[in-house]
Amino acid sequence: MKIIVIGATGTIGKAVVDILAPDHQILAVGHSSGDMRVELASSDSIEKMFTAAGDFDAVISAAGPASFGSLDELKDDDYEFAFRNKLMGQINLVRLGRHYISDRGCFTLTTGILSQRPIPGSAVISMVNAALEGFVRAAALELRDHVRVNAVSPVFVKETMIKRGMDPSSGMPAADTARAYKASVEGKETGQVLDVKDYV
Repeated sequence: MKIIVIGATGTIGKAVVDILAPDHQILAVGHSSGDMRVELASSDSIEKMFTAAGDFDAVISAAGPASFGSLDELKDDDYEFAFRNKLMGQINLVRLGRHYISDRGCFTLTTGILSQRPIPGSAVISMVNAALEGFVRAAALELRDHVRVNAVSPVFVKETMIKRGMDPSSGMPAADTARAYKASVEGKETGQVLDVKDYV
């Protein structure tokens, strides 16, 4: 399969590329590096990416920035940034990409454990993660040509926790996290939120 991996230079994205590259053709896409560039907050940028990519069989999004912060700290701009990028950016990958993807293709988006288990400071991220999960379940009912859509819900990634000076004992290595993305692309499920812990 030819798979577009968005966020391919990030911690999870690199692990996804590593696990899929032996068996598939990978088109690595990033914000500032990779085979192609895309700005998730821009529908025009997403459309141009799909047009330039040619035929493809799957899209994986391991991207979508959003801010941590308390309710006292978060401003309108923080909510709007997460909405434009992590939420609408990934939704538009499906909305626009469904017109380009091959029959029986698959979209895999990224949400996260904070949709189900919020922590202080996660209001923005928990909000967009939960919204994405609702979108995936509903969009799967309308996609045609046997096209599938799932979301992967990672826990905190050990490598990221180490970089941020956090205790990594509760995290999961990126390589293990990537297995859920592989399962989404190569499996038959649709409309599902895949818990990474189920694929270790």
